[in-house]
Amino acid sequence: MKAYLHLASGKTFSGELAVPLAEKVSGEIVFFTGMTGYQEVLTDPSYKNQMIVFTYPLIGNYGINEEDFESKRPHVEAVIVYEASREGFHYGAKYSLAEYLRHWNIPLLTHVDTRALVKEIRTEGTMMTELSLSSVPSVFREEAAFPVRAVSTKRMETYGRGGPHIVLLDFGYKKSILRSLVARGCQVTVVPHDTTPEAIEALKPDGLVLSNGPGDPKQLRHQLPVIRQLIDRYPTLAICLGHQLVALAYGADTEKLRFGHRGANQPVWDAVKQNVVMTSQNHSYVVKEDSLAATPLAIRFINVNDGSIEGMIHRHKPILSVQYHPEAHPGPHDTGYIFDEFLQTVAKGEKVYA
Repeated sequence: MKAYLHLASGKTFSGELAVPLAEKVSGEIVFFTGMTGYQEVLTDPSYKNQMIVFTYPLIGNYGINEEDFESKRPHVEAVIVYEASREGFHYGAKYSLAEYLRHWNIPLLTHVDTRALVKEIRTEGTMMTELSLSSVPSVFREEAAFPVRAVSTKRMETYGRGGPHIVLLDFGYKKSILRSLVARGCQVTVVPHDTTPEAIEALKPDGLVLSNGPGDPKQLRHQLPVIRQLIDRYPTLAICLGHQLVALAYGADTEKLRFGHRGANQPVWDAVKQNVVMTSQNHSYVVKEDSLAATPLAIRFINVNDGSIEGMIHRHKPILSVQYHPEAHPGPHDTGYIFDEFLQTVAKGEKVYA
């Protein structure tokens, strides 16, 4: 069945539905440049309320397995590809891409000119888009006001045992972050994004992790005083959205990129190690460099492609933040040392770097 993508820029793209569309859906359209990792992308809570375009022309060729989910369900509004493999040619595959998306009633649009579509997004920026059976667009709805609330856990849950006790503040965390900490011997308590400082203090944590998550970090401005209180007290690692919240909590500012960074091939310069690492990323917003001048935060990581800030350190406190995903799902595995650095500061009570 034919369906249509109506972009807010005025352009329309057509394709064939491999998973039926019960009614029109809308969301912010973004693109992902990785050749693999589509299962992790689909289940990353940071993609809440977004339609994802995969730039690689064939998606689904190794199917969907039971091991690589980043959350309990997919969060994308729709999936747009040039070609979707009908089968998964991998020993671990349990479902095809279409079967998995059909189970969750998420439309899969194929045979779209994804090259032209991505060029339009790069030129005009990410924008609201409608997927419909009608060739005539309707009125676009506004982007959801507060997607973090929809993806954050509703109750505390503890994983692992022994070792340092880490509280993971959940703004839409990926399970691979949790797995990375547990694999390093941590006991991790995942808590809702709006947990009070008193409740966190009662857990007696040794360190704090602020997770990734969807949306504009300024939607969480009401939580900034609480975040500042927490990170001033505990050794902290902040990832993606968490990194942006650390900057805002200290009085810096953020802004939206035209089309963001989404892929598993983003080169980042580490000013401490004096080398380039390849990173996995998914974000629209970045910290504004000139806004850091009056803060105690220093830049450690820089995106090689566009010079945007990819990570910071506090000059006097054990706080480290990264814009990319150090858990490396879906790859590459260059940046796992970030967890090790964080846990060294937890164990020793030392600064990240002076």
